[in-house]
Amino acid sequence: MDNTTNGRPSISLEAYGITHNNFHYQLSPEQLHEITLKKGMGREASSGALAVNTGEFTGRSPKDRFIVKDAVTEDKVWWGDINIPFSPESFDALYDKVIAYLNERELYVRDCYACADHNYRMDIRVVTEYPWSNLFAYNMFIRPTEEELRHFDVEWTVINAPGFRADPKTDGTRQHNFALLNFTRKIVLIGGTGYTGEIKKGIFSALNFILPVMKKTLPMHCSANVGPKGDTAIFFGLSGTGKTTLSTDASRKLIGDDEHGWNNENAVFNFEGGCYAKVVDLSETKEPEIYAAIKKGALLENVIMDEAGNVDFSDTRITQNTRVSYPIYHIANVQRPSIGKNPKHIFFLTADAFGVLPPISKLTASQAAYHFISGYTAKVAGTEAGVVEPVPSFSACFGAPFMPLHPAKYAEMLSKKMKEAGVNVWLVNTGWTGGPYGVGTRMKLKYTRAMINAVLNGDLGLYDYDHYHIHSVFGVAQPRECPGVPTEVLSPRATWNDDQAYYTTAFKLANAFRTNFKQFEAYASEEIRRGGPQRYAF
Repeated sequence: MDNTTNGRPSISLEAYGITHNNFHYQLSPEQLHEITLKKGMGREASSGALAVNTGEFTGRSPKDRFIVKDAVTEDKVWWGDINIPFSPESFDALYDKVIAYLNERELYVRDCYACADHNYRMDIRVVTEYPWSNLFAYNMFIRPTEEELRHFDVEWTVINAPGFRADPKTDGTRQHNFALLNFTRKIVLIGGTGYTGEIKKGIFSALNFILPVMKKTLPMHCSANVGPKGDTAIFFGLSGTGKTTLSTDASRKLIGDDEHGWNNENAVFNFEGGCYAKVVDLSETKEPEIYAAIKKGALLENVIMDEAGNVDFSDTRITQNTRVSYPIYHIANVQRPSIGKNPKHIFFLTADAFGVLPPISKLTASQAAYHFISGYTAKVAGTEAGVVEPVPSFSACFGAPFMPLHPAKYAEMLSKKMKEAGVNVWLVNTGWTGGPYGVGTRMKLKYTRAMINAVLNGDLGLYDYDHYHIHSVFGVAQPRECPGVPTEVLSPRATWNDDQAYYTTAFKLANAFRTNFKQFEAYASEEIRRGGPQRYAF
């Protein structure tokens, strides 16, 4: 037991119903690392990082995420397949069962906070069953000083019990795992899954409700960095599109890699104190900053290692969603504090497995709103059972599973802020070129970086449309030339060498956009609706 350290006041968990003192408070990363090894729950990689297997779940389980429907949420949350209601009575009963389970176990407790801008700060207590889950919380949330801990005022609590299994028949869950948000009790309750991403996404989901409704601030599922002249760039994108990779740039300071707010003072601030990067096919050559961040203190998830602890980042036998979390200070070039002023460029990243979207294109205001609400990327063969060819995947606002409000609310806020700040918006295809997945090839990272650098350096002639071609299906403006990128790469049609096949596939994707957008048409203005693909009969 170690619930007093370094002169900090003793804490109690009795307010949560936890009556024992068998818990460790505010352990260091080194202590959590060693405890995990001693308990046989993980291995040390040759880099010094701790490697664990999260068990049955190696990713989020969106159908098992629920929001308690009560007086706070009933009239505000966009209820449906994403935001699934859960009754207060069922929450209370399940909570009591989880607490009874935790009362028989050794626990790990961490006080931390979210939001680098202290005007929006949320103090959080994380109670975990496993030591490595607590290490994840240390890495991913912001770490308070000793002085701040002496005056810490817990606002939200995360209770994480991976070993507890719910009974769907009596507990009201879909299956044995669950992630529940209760905005009245200010609790994130997680059980039946060891996947650590549920911890941070629970708090992100809470902020996505609290900030727009109560603080008129836009929450964003994006990464961000800042240039030498103080210009902030924002990168939206779903998992696997390159958010973390492209925002981690040696020539620009990293603000954060996943979750941010855009406040009324035209500043962008990080919610987190760390990064949670995918590591599939990671290499020191292509992503040197992330590769170097995997050292003592980092937490690797579901990777394959040899007997010497060397990680094979190309081995996806456990999952394609191999991950690493690390504190943001593992990246050498970071913004301190994690706040950037004056956003100048926004990049919407998509991994288009159909290979028909331009590698980069400039969006009008209406197109930006349309593509933000759509949140397009694509699944490729092999990523899910039954997926044998590219499948369009849409996630509103590039983060639908974490957005409790209607997507139009976030789109309206983004459009307003873009107009006020005079921001330029770009659609970047980090997916396939020269044909769809299985025929073409993945866009080279060096070309994507060159295109983004050209935008940030002002080399793409923002207002000179003579240097752009308007795409005949999607209506976006694609540049005719870009420093560091072969001209033929800039035209997706030219890379196919088969116009008929290209346009057939482009129309197929355009129809998928229109079909998906039907659910939003009643909420979207005519201006936004005009931002979608042009209508062609074929």
